[in-house]
Amino acid sequence: MLQSIRRLFAVVILSLLFSVSQAQPESNLPEKKISKPYKVLTNGKQITIKSNKDINHIMLWTIGGNRVVEQKEINNTSFTFIIPVNQKAFYLMIGLKGGKVYTEKIGLRE
Repeated sequence: MLQSIRRLFAVVILSLLFSVSQAQPESNLPEKKISKPYKVLTNGKQITIKSNKDINHIMLWTIGGNRVVEQKEINNTSFTFIIPVNQKAFYLMIGLKGGKVYTEKIGLRE
């Protein structure tokens, strides 16, 4: 009799634990998208970056990790460069004045 009460108690406790615990909280709110303070414009192999803040530095890598473009101390709200290699996808890092750095993957159409 005592053993069956213990089992019943254990089942009740485990049921409560499973119903209360969740892996992630449920949320019906959509995720907020943070708007970037810059735009990346492509025209063939020519890339233009326009920002509402001064651009401090830019780096561009191939998907394989080879650095293609690196420009420091730009100090302007717009910068244009031409990609010297034949690739379709790159990683771009943009550092703005004030220390904020943004990275993104970009692709080119041929």
